[in-house]
Amino acid sequence: MRVLGIETSCDETGVAVYCGDAGLLGQRLHSQIGIHAAYGGVVPELASRDHVRRLAPLTESLLAGCALSFHDLDGVAYTAGPGLAGALMVGATFGRCLAFALNIPAVAVHHMEAHLLAPMLEPDPPRFPFVALLVSGGHTQLVQVARAGSYRLLGDSMDDAAGEAFDKVASMLGLPYPGGPQVAELAEGGDPNRFRFPRPMTDRPGLDFSFSGLKTAVLTRLAEADAADPALRADIACGFQEAVVETLLIKCRRAVEQAGVDTLVLAGGVAANRRLREELGAWARQAGVALRYPAPALCTDNGAMIAYAGWRRLMLGERVDDTFPVRPRWSLEELRDPAA
Repeated sequence: MRVLGIETSCDETGVAVYCGDAGLLGQRLHSQIGIHAAYGGVVPELASRDHVRRLAPLTESLLAGCALSFHDLDGVAYTAGPGLAGALMVGATFGRCLAFALNIPAVAVHHMEAHLLAPMLEPDPPRFPFVALLVSGGHTQLVQVARAGSYRLLGDSMDDAAGEAFDKVASMLGLPYPGGPQVAELAEGGDPNRFRFPRPMTDRPGLDFSFSGLKTAVLTRLAEADAADPALRADIACGFQEAVVETLLIKCRRAVEQAGVDTLVLAGGVAANRRLREELGAWARQAGVALRYPAPALCTDNGAMIAYAGWRRLMLGERVDDTFPVRPRWSLEELRDPAA
């Protein structure tokens, strides 16, 4: 079964074709960074308009590169949420109408489930059951995964997610949008011992996250510091990143122990952070835990993860009807387990 995956949840237009027999056949991705950089963040209306402009030609380019026609497709999967309502509607409308025209099934995909399953596209995929740390955009979540489609939320963001904190600290440091990779790059030259920022909610039981206080601590330290110090920005970036990484590590360790599993999956945009991978990897090796994560290109929003997640659900008989609602807010635990 060849499935076209369509991702338009935020500021990246992604399309891909996944085949159950041959794997990922190809993908295309268009980033809107150039559009939103002037505003310091995503402008929803501009995001939606650019998806409208890009989606059809990007899909045609993908199919040509795979030596396929539209009629070679057996199914369509599109992101239905969570995300920006207008952006989601673009992908849902395109995907559902394409499926209707080709008389093939369509399926609505949960964006975070797709991130969670992205490591399945790697040569050495994780084995169920496992715990997943999802760090993507406005989400920082720990999820217990019994099998694909069966999810139990162990911990969630109470306010700012890790990715949001990276972007806001980047703005404080005068770094361009998107801020997360910029902070990580600046931190490479910083002193991790100069500034010790709080590790939020690690001094109490539980697996929830809160990064708003850490963001405020960085702002306070910047206000008190000597702006003429040439090493200041790098040292603050480094101290901030260390605080986020250690917080995530502590919560992952707790989650793995609580769930009684021996595999941890790391997924989402922040999963590409080199320092986070290093620290989780060092702990995992010592603890005898298998750590799995996708290639950096599959950490950010992309069509490949949507195509794969959609393929799994289509193979189990899931379909959408003639309506195609989107869900800007959508909990993983609300997903129907197709195997149940």
